[in-house]
Amino acid sequence: MLEVRQLSVSYGDLRALWDVSFRVSAGELVAIIGPNGAGKTTTLRAILGLIPAAAGEIVFNGRHLNHEPSHRRVREGIALVPEGRRIFPYMSVLENLELAAHATGGSRDLEARLAQAFAVFPILAERRGQLAGTMSGGEQQMLAIGRALMARPRLLMLDEPSLGLAPVVVDRLYQTIRDLRAQGLTILLVEQYVYGALELADRAYVLEIGRITREGEGQELLHDDYVRKTYLVV
Repeated sequence: MLEVRQLSVSYGDLRALWDVSFRVSAGELVAIIGPNGAGKTTTLRAILGLIPAAAGEIVFNGRHLNHEPSHRRVREGIALVPEGRRIFPYMSVLENLELAAHATGGSRDLEARLAQAFAVFPILAERRGQLAGTMSGGEQQMLAIGRALMARPRLLMLDEPSLGLAPVVVDRLYQTIRDLRAQGLTILLVEQYVYGALELADRAYVLEIGRITREGEGQELLHDDYVRKTYLVV
């Protein structure tokens, strides 16, 4: 479904990614793990076209996306749940969700899309009239994911979904991600919560200082000596 080939990204004179290559097949959950500043968020932003690629290719369902603007990539079926959620705090829950549907041409089947989002996160139906910024962090993360689902994505990209959340909330969130994968949604998960990401992932990549340094099945990397010593030992 998604192929990233030899992707390089720069911010001015500063190179953030060097020749990053990975793939995500339909129905898979693929994780990218690594430390702060490794280039994980940059990778997702480049896939969505929010920052340009200096070199390399991004191919989605056989279509080369390098020269496609972000809104067309969204309409092709890529949705991003950004780090820090980035909801609209002074808009209601319902308005946040409706905005995502309108942006992807979903006005005609708006009610059906809302019903699907509410089925995943019933709390959003209960809070539909509430200002998004007054909800808890966990509820805001649910809204951010629900908003992405309103676009009916083929590929859902999640950037640090567990960031700043209590462990019990993270457990619930990861169960939802597990359920979405079980329903056939293809997911690219970027996380610093390494254990949870690898435990859930079909395959995973380790990104360090802008380069892929390891790859393998999730369970394989979960038991890899380097990964355990670097990311899992407290």
